[in-house]
Amino acid sequence: MATRKESSTPLGDRRVRRTRSALARALIQLVEQQDLSRISVSDVAEGAGVSRSAFYDHYRDVHELAEDACTAMIDGLIESMPALAFDAVDLAQEATQSLTEFFASLAEHAGLYRALFGPQGSARVVDHIRRRMAAVIHEHLVQADAGEPREHVPHDVTAAFIAGALIGVAVDWLQCGCRRTPAEMATVTWPLLNAHYRLYESGGS
Repeated sequence: MATRKESSTPLGDRRVRRTRSALARALIQLVEQQDLSRISVSDVAEGAGVSRSAFYDHYRDVHELAEDACTAMIDGLIESMPALAFDAVDLAQEATQSLTEFFASLAEHAGLYRALFGPQGSARVVDHIRRRMAAVIHEHLVQADAGEPREHVPHDVTAAFIAGALIGVAVDWLQCGCRRTPAEMATVTWPLLNAHYRLYESGGS
């Protein structure tokens, strides 16, 4: 698996960020038109308006660029999602809205996610997303416990379980062509996640 190529230019440099953003935008446009495996460095460089050498200043290959673009988008999505208050009266509405946004973001760039989540995709990306989701869910569970952790079901185990389940549903949805709308996916997914949380809350009884 490729490792991101280090640039001699500081990552915070505006030119670096502009070039990487341009490359990511070009790739996202291309991957909606054809399979990731058929996209060349020349295709991406031309779409971004940069040279091939400029591409290689930042990435080793197209797959590495795809991984970087995918994780950046997922990070932005997760960071923008509000924390869920499990004791809120309108919890179902809050959770369904967040899940709708999650599935809508995947649908917007389905070609890229499908390529990276599929059988020939990127284990690094899937693991990154699973860990980020688990961390957010873990934080929500800690807040819900209000300083009184439930020893019978450790937070980290519960968070990993829920994150893995959600990713599994998302991958299957993408691979099946997103046949249900993001809102429909949120509506059918939330009761499953909520049922697990309630089981956790009751101590498995």
